[in-house]
Amino acid sequence: MAIILQESLRGLFYAPYYAAFALGAYDQEGVEVRFATAPGFGNAPTGLYDGSTDAAWGGPMRVNQLYEERADCDVVCFGEAVTRDPFLLVGREPKPDFTMADLGRVRVATVSEVPTPWLCLQHDLRLAGVDPTRLDRIPDRTMGDNMAALRAGAVDVIQVFQPLAEQLIEEGAGHLWYAAATRGPCSYTTFYARRGVLAANRDAFRLLVRALYRTQKWLHAASAEALGDAVAGYFADVPRRSLVAALARYKTLGVWGRTPVLPRAGYERLKDGLVSGGFVNGTPFEVAVDNSLAEQAVRDDPPPL
Repeated sequence: MAIILQESLRGLFYAPYYAAFALGAYDQEGVEVRFATAPGFGNAPTGLYDGSTDAAWGGPMRVNQLYEERADCDVVCFGEAVTRDPFLLVGREPKPDFTMADLGRVRVATVSEVPTPWLCLQHDLRLAGVDPTRLDRIPDRTMGDNMAALRAGAVDVIQVFQPLAEQLIEEGAGHLWYAAATRGPCSYTTFYARRGVLAANRDAFRLLVRALYRTQKWLHAASAEALGDAVAGYFADVPRRSLVAALARYKTLGVWGRTPVLPRAGYERLKDGLVSGGFVNGTPFEVAVDNSLAEQAVRDDPPPL
């Protein structure tokens, strides 16, 4: 079977998935995997139901959303790569003593392209005793627009991912206030597919997850420069310096998991944010996650690439 694998959007924090393609991990495992480019924000699950794709990578947020919206949902997460939140708060002025309470005193621009970054941040605020509904917040502009607003002094702090944060820091237009990864495990990106597809093609998906695990082993032993070499073709418009610096920061923050097993603690932390933000009622771990292929890969202990 050739697995058609759909990306959800083009993001540097998906580096393990791009590296698996670039380094030939799937070929080494003897499974044919065809890469499908992003169809637009939030549209990756569509292909799972119309039969145009077999699997996708993206957030357990999407799986929770599907269970909320579809009575026939049977989608499960089965191979985690991004185990911590990759978004960052970048402010116009330095704030080395940042606390969540500071966001109640400034103008904040948050991510509009996808819901997860804000849902996780608003839960951080609630846990810190700050009412997220009272923020002076701009919720509906793109990250590019928010970068321009920060440079112009129209906002005080913005929420972005890499390499956008690194580019602002390098040019002196922004300063890192908060890396969401520091909150700890928060399962952000996994493979996901329909249960029937996994069951019918289990051996092919077993090799897919083994390939991911071998890539993870390679990634954690490699330098940011080597990782940059591997994924640069997917980010041709990003300057080399920014690319490597962004990857290095993600590595330091522990954004990428060391195994494809999706930890319950990370899933529950993400779900808590989705629920407290009123996005979903929340799907139980046992319904939304199938770790059997990942656990088998860990038991097999294949060599790194």
